[in-house]
Amino acid sequence: MLLASKTITQSLIANINELSLARTTWTPEYAAELSTRIDNSIDNYLGLDKKKELRNATARLNAIQGPAMRDLSFLKVQIEVDFNGESNEILKQLGFVKNLRHVQKGNQEALIQLLYTFKSNLTSELRTSIIEKGTNPILLDRVITYANDLKDANVSQETMKETSKALSEEAITVLNGIYTEIMGICKIAANYYHYEPLKKEQFNISKVVSNMGNAAKTSNASAE
Repeated sequence: MLLASKTITQSLIANINELSLARTTWTPEYAAELSTRIDNSIDNYLGLDKKKELRNATARLNAIQGPAMRDLSFLKVQIEVDFNGESNEILKQLGFVKNLRHVQKGNQEALIQLLYTFKSNLTSELRTSIIEKGTNPILLDRVITYANDLKDANVSQETMKETSKALSEEAITVLNGIYTEIMGICKIAANYYHYEPLKKEQFNISKVVSNMGNAAKTSNASAE
């Protein structure tokens, strides 16, 4: 539709001196501004993958979520083995008891909550006790790092959801506006050129789209 609109706008520009006599708002300035608007819309929306950034944000989130769940599971087992009767209280303090079931079902908010609870409640004394029992401190540090990384990735994903939605709504508004404007131009100009079939065709959007399709087919056939 945008490419057809651009073609029709070029026809308007080519015939502007004549058509401006029939309609005072159709000036060279108006035609040039419309052409620029369509060019900008082509640059901004034609072929734009509005979901790409969202997919990237989701991929970053998933890339963190898997390792975080793996390390938490590994750490939980070590605490259970090393602390035996005390393990349930420690796991409760670190957020496992409240959140782990939801985390295992893939709940990202629960995972973030667990990680932040872990980060906040891992006191220096508890950290030392866990390390002395044999848990590698690198594992503890890695779990703490996941808290910020996962939160940032989650915020990025949610932001991109809203951005993608806003961009889609913006595109619809802009493209509908151009389409309505071009259809109005076609209706008036086609009537003006009622007795000049060749020029009339230049303002028939169905004909313009059809001609663009035929040109593409011819180009492909030549390339073969």
